[in-house]
Amino acid sequence: MTDYLLTGARILGGEPSDILIADGRIASVTDVSTRSNAGDVETIDATGLIALPGLVDLHTHLREPGREDAETVETGTRAAAMGGFTAVHAMANTEPVADTAGVVEQVWRLGREAGYCDVFPVGAVTVGLAGERLAELGAMADSAARVRVFSDDGKCVSDPVLMRRALEYVKAFDGVIAQHPQEPRLTEEAQMNEGELSGRLGLRGWPAVAEEAIIARDCLLAAHVGSRLHVCHVSTAGSVEILRWARTKGWNVTAEVCPHHLLLTDELAATYDPIYKVNPPLRTQADVEAVRAGLADGTLDIVATDHAPHPHEDKDCEWQAAAFGMLGLETALSIVQHTMVDTGLIDWAGVAERMSAVPARIGRLEGHGRPIAEGEPANVVLYDAAATRTIEASEMASLSRNTPYAGMELPGRVVATFLRGKPTVLDGKLT
Repeated sequence: MTDYLLTGARILGGEPSDILIADGRIASVTDVSTRSNAGDVETIDATGLIALPGLVDLHTHLREPGREDAETVETGTRAAAMGGFTAVHAMANTEPVADTAGVVEQVWRLGREAGYCDVFPVGAVTVGLAGERLAELGAMADSAARVRVFSDDGKCVSDPVLMRRALEYVKAFDGVIAQHPQEPRLTEEAQMNEGELSGRLGLRGWPAVAEEAIIARDCLLAAHVGSRLHVCHVSTAGSVEILRWARTKGWNVTAEVCPHHLLLTDELAATYDPIYKVNPPLRTQADVEAVRAGLADGTLDIVATDHAPHPHEDKDCEWQAAAFGMLGLETALSIVQHTMVDTGLIDWAGVAERMSAVPARIGRLEGHGRPIAEGEPANVVLYDAAATRTIEASEMASLSRNTPYAGMELPGRVVATFLRGKPTVLDGKLT
């Protein structure tokens, strides 16, 4: 394995340092003033670049097995590497559903074979995502994939008795239930955020209370059984308030926000362009400001992409027939810079906490989310925060093209990504 010297990198946006990577680990971190001949290493000029620990996504859809027309583990992890991610959690709504040890091990092995980032399968909570009986949670936890996160994402575990049983079950191996908060009876045939605009556009509304009611219920259930709950893709101001209340109780509840909910609003639905159709839907500007504030003050713990690739035919159609979902991996860091860093809400240390350290901790990952320090695994991202780029869907590493940011100018660019000392991206290109 080649050793690398990253010269002049600003760790978490701090003072310039030299980072020596050897044998897959951080061999040393030194002030540039003490630089000496590093020997037989490849030197990368990182002057002006921000060094972050490899990003960890707790919410990725890789589609394989079953929907390889939308994404594969290989293409999805290539996109992840281009976005600065060294680990992703692959959601269970594949075909077949990842509800057995066999399927999660298949996904895990495909990730190892691809080699662009580590893939940690998320196991389904219920058999076939049907919401009727628990899946093989213990078998998936004991498998080679060592599953610790379980979710029926795409569907809500709406039965409170079943949700309670799932929360109780995963306590035995320190697992977590990641809930898709959507009361199904309140969202039948819903198409966009419920409000004056949905009425004017003639699209069935998706009320905020459908999300908030499930979050409130599940916070209470998690507290009652003393288990870990993670709330997926928080999108409303009311949800932030409920989670803020749960935090005052000291309950073991964590939550995520997606990049698109930090930036985009339901006004975009007025275009009737299905590229903006997502679950949960884009909300109001007031909701956007609330989730930004929640992420800044720690009420929302992490940023997760909900990377949801779809083939051309599933999006290039009328709004009501189109699939829900957007790409997210390759643009997440730029969106967070634009909405949170450049606005002064968080700094780069805060980005590392919310996009690396905490998601790794929630997922109980070893070797990820670690600081850039001597002896740690060399999972490192070099990021040019001063750059700008215009997003071109045709240039993305993902197999699908359903990005809502096409044609938009965004700040920042991932220059290099290292996975245990091996570059998966160099000079902004896949290796």
